[in-house]
Amino acid sequence: MIETRDLILDKPQYDDWKNMYINLWSQDESAKYMLWRTTKTEENAKIRIEKNIAYMARHPESYLVYEKSSGEAIGFAGMEQIAENAYEDTGIAIGPRFVRIGYGKQILIALVEQACKKYGATEFICSCRNANVASAKLQISCGFIYTYSEERKDPYTRENYILDVYKLKM
Repeated sequence: MIETRDLILDKPQYDDWKNMYINLWSQDESAKYMLWRTTKTEENAKIRIEKNIAYMARHPESYLVYEKSSGEAIGFAGMEQIAENAYEDTGIAIGPRFVRIGYGKQILIALVEQACKKYGATEFICSCRNANVASAKLQISCGFIYTYSEERKDPYTRENYILDVYKLKM
C-alpha cells in the first residue's frame, strides 16, 4: 500500500468492479491514450476485476487507486524494475472526473518515491503517447526530462502512434 495526501494505492478487491467500471473502464476518454479498451457491460467489468486481482497479485508494485474522501476506486497505477536501479511506470490512469486536480502528480511522485526508498532506484522512466499532452506536462512538472520518441502500433486499433519517453535521475 502507498498513501498520498488524497489517495491510497492498494491491491484490488472484487467489490471494486463497480467503481472501476463507472469511473474508468467504461470511459472512452480514459482509454484514448492507453493500451486497453473500454468495458461495455457490468458483467465484463466483473470479469475484468478478477483479471486485475490476478495480475496485481503477481506484480507487487501494481495498484488500484482509491480516493480517500470517497473510498472509491478511481484508477490504477504501477511500476516495474527494468534494469538494475531503474524502474518504469506500467501505466497510470484515473477516470475523467478525477483529472486536473493533482491526483496524477500525487500518484507519479508516490511511485518514484517508492522506487527510490524501497528499491534504491536511481532512475525512473515514464512514457506517454505524443498526443497525450496532459501526461507529458505531468511528467515534466515532476522533473522528468524528455529522452526520445519511437513509433509504435496500437494492438487494438492497429493505428500507429508516437511514444515519447521521459527519464528522471534521482
